[in-house]
Amino acid sequence: MKSKIKLKLSILMFLEYFVWGAWYVTLGSYILNAFQGDANQIGSAYANLSIAAIISPLFVGLIADRFFSPKYVMSILHLLGAICLFILSLTQDYDSFWWLILLYCLLYMPTMALSNSIAFRLLDQPAVEFPKVRAFGTLGWICSGLIISYFKLEVSPTTFKIAAFCSLALAGFSLLIPLKKTISSTSNWKQLIGLDAFVLFKKRSFIIFFITSIAICIPLSFYYSFTNPFLIDVGVENSAAVMTLGQISELLFMLAIPFAFRKLGLKMMFIIGLISWVLRYFLFAYGYKMDSHILLYIGIIIHGLCYDFFFVTGQIYMDKVADERIKSAAQGLITCGTYGIGMFLGSHVSGLITLNFVNSIDDTFRYNWQSVWMVPMLFALIILILFSLIFKLKHLPIPRKETETNVDSKPLTD
Repeated sequence: MKSKIKLKLSILMFLEYFVWGAWYVTLGSYILNAFQGDANQIGSAYANLSIAAIISPLFVGLIADRFFSPKYVMSILHLLGAICLFILSLTQDYDSFWWLILLYCLLYMPTMALSNSIAFRLLDQPAVEFPKVRAFGTLGWICSGLIISYFKLEVSPTTFKIAAFCSLALAGFSLLIPLKKTISSTSNWKQLIGLDAFVLFKKRSFIIFFITSIAICIPLSFYYSFTNPFLIDVGVENSAAVMTLGQISELLFMLAIPFAFRKLGLKMMFIIGLISWVLRYFLFAYGYKMDSHILLYIGIIIHGLCYDFFFVTGQIYMDKVADERIKSAAQGLITCGTYGIGMFLGSHVSGLITLNFVNSIDDTFRYNWQSVWMVPMLFALIILILFSLIFKLKHLPIPRKETETNVDSKPLTD
C-alpha cells in the first residue's frame, strides 16, 4: 500500500514540474520570436510568477487547508490552468498574453505548495522519503526540456499546448490520490498569512540571510529570463535540452547536501553557492565568443551549486532557525521573499538592464551579451563579499542521521 502511495506521489511530482518546465524555460525566446518583444517585456512576463508567489500562500492557507481537500483544489486549479495554457498558445498580441500569463501563474503557484502538503501528509517519514519523491519533479522538468529540444519547439506555441495537455492529465490524476479530509486548522488570520514568522527578524543572522536571499534573486532572474534566448542567439543547438544539464546537476548536488553540510558547515555552503553565481556569469560573459561552447556548458552545469548550496541549504537553515510553532510559516516567509519579492524585483531589473545593451555595434548578436552578464556577475560578487563579512552564527548545526532521535532541535541563535 505504501509503495503505491509513493508511486502516485512520484507521478504527481513528475507531472507538476513537467507542466512548469514545458513553457517556463523557453518563455523569453517565445516572446522575442512571437511578438518581436524586447528584454523589458520578457522581464515583465517572468515577474508574473513572483506576483503569484506573494498571493498564493494566502490562497492555500484560507481555501485548501480549511474548506476543501488539497487534492480537489489541486485538480480544479490544474483544470483551469490547462484551459488557460491552451488559450495562451493561440494568443497573438503581447498585452493579452501578459494578462493570461499572470492568470495562469495565479492558478499554478498554489499547486506547488499543495503538492508538497499532500506528500508530507501521506508519507510516514517525510524527512527520509520526501527528497526521493521530490526528485521526480526535477526529472519531469528535465524531460520537458528534452522533448522541447528534440522536436525543436523552443519558439513554438506548441510548448503551451504540451503543458496544457499535461496539466489536464494532472487534474485527473490528482483525484486518484488517497487523501479525503481537509487539513484541520484553528489558525488565526495572522498564522494563516505567516505573520507569526516575523519574530525571526529579531535575529541578526536571519535578517542578513533574508536580505541576501532576496538580493541574490536578481542574478537568478537573469539566468531564468535570458539564458535560453542567449543560447539561441549565440548558436547553441538544442538549447532547452542543454539547459536540462542544470537540473541534472541540481539533482546530484541535492543528494550531496547532507555530506557537504557535515564537512563544510552552513555558512561555507552559502559562500560556495554565492561564489558559483559569480563564476557562472563570468563564464557566460567571456565564453560565448569562443569557437567551443564548453564554458557555457560549465556555467549551466554549476546550476546545482548555485541553487542547492544557497536556496536548498537556506531551507535547512530556516528549519533550524525557527521553533516548532512557526516552521511552516517560516518556510512560507522565505518563499514569499525569494520567489515573490526577490524574483519580482529581479525580473524587472534584469529586463530593464538587458534592454540597455541592445547590440548597436554589429548584427552578430541581438544583445551585447558580455555587458549583460557582467551586471549579475558584479552584483553577485558584492553580495558574496558583504555576506562573508557580516553573516555569523554562534554555532552551526550538524544534520543528524534519520535513525537517530530528535537531538539538537533547538533553534539557532545569534
